[in-house]
Amino acid sequence: MYDWIKAVHVMAVISWMAGMLYLPRLMVYHSDTPVGSAQSETFKTMERRLLRGIMTPAMIVTWALGLWLAWDAFGFRGGWLHGKIALVLVLSGIHGYLAGRVRAFAEDRNDRTGRFYRIINEVPAVLMAAIVILVVVKPF
Repeated sequence: MYDWIKAVHVMAVISWMAGMLYLPRLMVYHSDTPVGSAQSETFKTMERRLLRGIMTPAMIVTWALGLWLAWDAFGFRGGWLHGKIALVLVLSGIHGYLAGRVRAFAEDRNDRTGRFYRIINEVPAVLMAAIVILVVVKPF
C-alpha cells in the first residue's frame, strides 16, 4: 500500500502546487480589470473553482497522506522531515491567505495591486523548491 499512497500523495502535491502557482497569476490579471465587468466576473468564477474544486481538496489529500507517510515510513523522525512539515505549514498558511484574497475579489474589495500578486506568486515556487530538496536530498 505504501507505494500507492505515496503515488496519490505526489499527485495531490502536483495538483495543489499547480493551483498555488496559477491562482496568484489569475489575481494579477483580475486586479487590473474594472469592478463589475464581465471579465472581472469571469475571474471570480475561475478563482473560486480553482480554490474549491482543485486546490483545497488537493491540499487536504496532501496533508492526510503526507502525515500517514511520515508516520508509517519515518515515525516522524528526521530533521529533514521536520523542516519539510514546517515549510508545508507555511505553504498552507499562504493557501489560507490566498483563499482570503479570493473572498475579497468575490466581494469586490481587492486592495492589492498586480505587482503585489506577482511577488506573492513567487513564494510558493521557492517553498516548493526547498521542500523538494529536503525530501530528495535529506540534508539533515
